[in-house]
Amino acid sequence: MKENQKCNLCPRRCDINRQTETGYCGCGAAAKVARAALHLWEEPCISGSRGSGTVFFSGCSLGCVYCQNHEISWDGAGKEISTARLAEIFIELQEQGAHNINLVTAAPYVSHVIEALQLARPSLQIPVVYNSGGYELVETIQALNGYAGVYLPDIKYMSTALGERYSNAPDYFETATAAISEMIAQTGGIELDSEGMMRRGVIVRHLVLPGGKNDSIEIMRWIRDSLPRGKYLLSLMSQYTPPSGLKEYPEINRRVTSLEYGAVVKEAVRLGLTDGYIQQRSSASTVYIPLFDGTGV
Repeated sequence: MKENQKCNLCPRRCDINRQTETGYCGCGAAAKVARAALHLWEEPCISGSRGSGTVFFSGCSLGCVYCQNHEISWDGAGKEISTARLAEIFIELQEQGAHNINLVTAAPYVSHVIEALQLARPSLQIPVVYNSGGYELVETIQALNGYAGVYLPDIKYMSTALGERYSNAPDYFETATAAISEMIAQTGGIELDSEGMMRRGVIVRHLVLPGGKNDSIEIMRWIRDSLPRGKYLLSLMSQYTPPSGLKEYPEINRRVTSLEYGAVVKEAVRLGLTDGYIQQRSSASTVYIPLFDGTGV
């Protein structure tokens, strides 16, 4: 694919030939997938009763130090597959009863995904979800117009210092908020089907980090002031679970306290950000991390 000959699909803009080398994300020329299966641990309007047909791609343009999916984001677990096989996976997940196709960390493979979706049409009748860390180019989101109907972006940090320390991305906030604004403009609002499943729209996710309460509150205020009311859902998450090997980051080598998370929820409610989801403390568990064992690939 010509995009891989001079890859600038993400804000890192490595400008390298992925046929012969890898950039920041660690991805080569072919799509690499670690798992493709029904997944029940997304928001209720995504997972529903049957599960979201989730495709976990290998590699990541962020590489957050606390990533729960580090086996694929850091270590590159997965299997390289053809675009034709990726299209088959989409259809197989639909046949298993998936409510949607859920593309997790697909930014390095956007050109592969678009081609696979073209191959899968018209057999593929369920919505496509683009599940992202938020660190996206507006141009990449624009390229997905007509292919992805639902977006699940994170907004991780407002602080430049936090973006640099934990994700090597001091430009995270400016980049993610521009991408999220494009996602909302593109989808135009929330559309649910008769089962309450999202067919079109944006769910803005925010994970509260240990010691990050004040930054989270500032993000809630930005959301209230900057995003169009009624055009998105907010998912406020407490599921942070520190991976092993965080000795260099002792301030986040613990779980979020109830007081920290509760303060962010309280501010969100005060601001009127009540359309969406909050989590129970029990969500902070490794139980919800899938096995990246090649299932469905």
